[in-house]
Amino acid sequence: MDTPSVPPKRATEQDRLVGERIKVLRKSKGISQTALGSSIGVTFQQVQKYENSVNRVGASRLSDIARVLEVRVSSFYDGDEGGGRDRAEVFGFLRTHGAIDLLHAFSEIEDDQLRREVLAIVRTVARIEQVPDS
Repeated sequence: MDTPSVPPKRATEQDRLVGERIKVLRKSKGISQTALGSSIGVTFQQVQKYENSVNRVGASRLSDIARVLEVRVSSFYDGDEGGGRDRAEVFGFLRTHGAIDLLHAFSEIEDDQLRREVLAIVRTVARIEQVPDS
């Protein structure tokens, strides 16, 4: 007797968010996909699949990832401790190409005045880009 085949589960929006947050948190810690994979017993390709939502992350694996990244499992979900919207906004910013590198470089500036000046420059550039062409 043939057993009907069950279609594979497709990644949901929540799966996509979890993968995205794994990537952001991994990068923010300066951990490579290879290092994360080794720490949790999978290949870097598997970490890529988690981050790109090709493969769903099981509960025990997500717990392992949280341990390596030194975050709570709830960090991968919206609504953690009532800060879901704020957390979503932060992750949105961190998805911007170069944002994590910019934050790392900015945090290495020790002089407070210089840090304020760099921030002023970035804000000025952002305002200039928002001015519509005449």
